[in-house]
Amino acid sequence: MLAGRVASKILVRSGYWVYATNEYPSLIRGGHNWFLGRVCDRRVYSQRLPIDVIVALDDLTVEKHKERLSERGVIIAEKPGDRVIEVPLSKVAREEGAPPVTKNMVAIGALMGLLGVDREVLESTVRKEFARRGPKIAELNVKLASGGYEYGEKNRGALGVSLPKRENSKRMFLTGNDAIALGALAAGMKFFAAYPMTPASPILHFLAAVEEKTGIVAIQPENEIAAINMVIGAAYAGARSMTATSGGGFSLMVEALGQAGMTETPIVVVEAQRPGPSTGLPTHTAQGDLRFAMHASQGEFARFIIAPGDQEEAFYLAAEAFNLAEKYQVPAIILIDKYLGESYSTVSSFNTSKVSIDRGKVVRDPVDNYKRYAVTDDGVSPRAFPGTFNVIVRANSSEHTEEGYGSDDPLIVRRMVQKRMRKYEAMRRHVEERRDSVKTYGEGGDATLMFWGSVKGPALEAQRLLEKKGLKTLLVQVVFLSPFPESRVKDVLENAARPLILVENNVTGQLRSLLREYACIEPDEVLLKYDGRPFYPSEIASKILEVVGR
Repeated sequence: MLAGRVASKILVRSGYWVYATNEYPSLIRGGHNWFLGRVCDRRVYSQRLPIDVIVALDDLTVEKHKERLSERGVIIAEKPGDRVIEVPLSKVAREEGAPPVTKNMVAIGALMGLLGVDREVLESTVRKEFARRGPKIAELNVKLASGGYEYGEKNRGALGVSLPKRENSKRMFLTGNDAIALGALAAGMKFFAAYPMTPASPILHFLAAVEEKTGIVAIQPENEIAAINMVIGAAYAGARSMTATSGGGFSLMVEALGQAGMTETPIVVVEAQRPGPSTGLPTHTAQGDLRFAMHASQGEFARFIIAPGDQEEAFYLAAEAFNLAEKYQVPAIILIDKYLGESYSTVSSFNTSKVSIDRGKVVRDPVDNYKRYAVTDDGVSPRAFPGTFNVIVRANSSEHTEEGYGSDDPLIVRRMVQKRMRKYEAMRRHVEERRDSVKTYGEGGDATLMFWGSVKGPALEAQRLLEKKGLKTLLVQVVFLSPFPESRVKDVLENAARPLILVENNVTGQLRSLLREYACIEPDEVLLKYDGRPFYPSEIASKILEVVGR
């Protein structure tokens, strides 16, 4: 994983666009894992097959992945073999007095030499990557990479590809988890609590590392139940607050999610999906929690469910989630998955001037006869923070009066339920008015492809593959899933080309069920994948070609 990240950063700093994803087993002792990077002189949105270079740090890698090689592909490995560029990785490390594990830096050096990457960029990137471990460690790794570079340089031309240094535009290279953490910080988040759970743990790691620098509080409590209750408490006190987990952890949080709904406390929850049920595949990807997120917790209350499809959307929508949660005083759930959360992409710098802060109906001055749950036309009541002068702020997770006192009076119950559900209508109108609640790509003509979340990247790359075959497609991405933007979806699909094909990483077609329920539209075909792996562009392109009869 480290070698893959370092190699990717070298290529990014050489002026190229990189997309990278990974796969690793859920084993305490480790096991076979791989890091797949794609580099190009244009923006790339996903991984692809076949593979041009395999950098093998052990024999198993060659055996498991050699069938993925392209016609021109080569293997960098220690042992001789078919299409192998032999590099004595362990020997170079041993000669420098380095432990065996450091042969990964020798391999990265060999790869960069093979690709013709500027040696100065290689060395400066490795030095910077290991600087925090001290100058001796940093310089040792630079020597190891330089030693490998010489072996790769001798074989330059074997691949038929050269990647000289291009203009470096200072682009970022980050994961979806990184982008969400940055978006939360840009939105003024002050409190974060989470219990580690793959694939959401990196958000906790990121925020804990910058806690002092950013002036936030990042806490790892004893479990997920404590995490969401801490977040609710902090939000009640006035701090913008967030938690992050995966499906199993979210299962533990749902009672408290209902508490946020009843007390009308605005919180943000990141749910990073992985295959289930139960433990499922802890280190793989899926989109099976959409319906779960929509109906989590007992009773009925409004919530936002937002599904970004890439790093830029993850950043801006994470920031926007805080505004929406506070404006309507509801939970906002950001639904991602392992593929988006842990995959890396080169992106242009985020424009923080686009991030605005809207705290909603906050009471700043003393109010006579303050009612926390006052009945209003839009269902949103004035919100005061504890400590506001001359104001008592009650919160009650049982049904209550406008003042916050518990009540089971049928008239009061009916009135309060109706008040809270009026928020849903206001939220639905807001979503329908947003141009980004449903996004489209391409002009269409031959087929329409519909998806949500991380399928976006492979779908965009599949669209390019189909263009080369003379096929025009319209891609439709549903970003806001609750409230569901039914009018926007109907408008987009009204004149869209058929067949309409839905693509999802689940077995039941959960977006398809929403399309039926809200828009009364039945897709012509579905492409479902549920083996824990993300889509490859070729899989999507092949399905469309099959459906249209090409």
